[in-house]
Amino acid sequence: MEKKNAVELIQKLSNVYGISAFEDDVTRLFREEVAGTGKITEDHMRNVFVEHHHNNGQRPVVELDAHSDEVGFMVRAIKPNGQLMFVQVGGWALVTIPAQKVKVRNRNGEWISGIISSTPPHFMTPEERTRLPKMDELKIDVGATTAQEIIDDYQIEIGAPVVPDVTCEYNEHTGLFLGKAFDNRIGTALLASTLKDLAQTSLDIDLIAGLSSQEEVGDRGAEVVVRKIKPDLAIVFEGAPADDTVMPDYLIQAGLGRGPMLRDFDSTIVTNPHFQRYALDIAKENGIHTQRSVRTGGGQDGAIINRYNGAPTIVISVPVRYAHTPYCFIAYQDYADALQLAEKIICQLNAEVISKF
Repeated sequence: MEKKNAVELIQKLSNVYGISAFEDDVTRLFREEVAGTGKITEDHMRNVFVEHHHNNGQRPVVELDAHSDEVGFMVRAIKPNGQLMFVQVGGWALVTIPAQKVKVRNRNGEWISGIISSTPPHFMTPEERTRLPKMDELKIDVGATTAQEIIDDYQIEIGAPVVPDVTCEYNEHTGLFLGKAFDNRIGTALLASTLKDLAQTSLDIDLIAGLSSQEEVGDRGAEVVVRKIKPDLAIVFEGAPADDTVMPDYLIQAGLGRGPMLRDFDSTIVTNPHFQRYALDIAKENGIHTQRSVRTGGGQDGAIINRYNGAPTIVISVPVRYAHTPYCFIAYQDYADALQLAEKIICQLNAEVISKF
């Protein structure tokens, strides 16, 4: 994909709103981007499937996966003073939540601006100044003064989705994006880009992409997708948390601008070592920078796919600084290297190669 088009796609995907189960706008944009690349279907969970034009049903099935949802919040209750109580959707560190600007979707589908309220320092006790607020102490303020105003004027209901209000920027000089939701809109961009680049390529495998929903609340979409695709092999595209600002040099395994990260291990998966070696060898042969990680926590759709019938699965991740916060950095070159690696792998796969994994 040409750089100009890729930058525009990544920005659009970062800007669109879609927490778990509310990915409609994300899937709509994805479908528009991949139109013409194959047969496209969508189920009621907002999982999107794209079957390559040249599939014939007689070859090994390779699944490409990315998840469409982002972390966010949901309205839990409306207080008498018009403040909104809320819960987390996906994993947040409490320290990153207060004073965010957010968007709340009302029952008409309009996105209402608000802020996650914080007590001004003028009214804090000495004890409050030195501790984090508790989750149930945080509220969303959209400017209302009564609960009736929230219901009648703002038309906000319990269960309303909430997302960070951030507009993605790209710095041509540094090659860096600053925006929200790169976990996993950068994976979504890789999925779309791969499908577009290979749309007219004759492959030796049947290629099926699955843009899965609700990963941030337990890989729920992936469980449905993998059972429909029934893959023999899988490649997962992710936006993985970068560690280059929190780890000593010798422990950095997902640094910004150092190439895509291929994980060997996390708390949910031990990557098939034969497929992993195959991918790393292709990267070396083509001069593609990569990083490897052994993580003590974490998890992603690849574990769900791998546990279904044992399909060998690798995870190609773009490092995301400050993942699961409103403001994240990613490097364009990491995206470009991840895309090149995935396409090189896919074009070399066939039944004989897969049998060796």
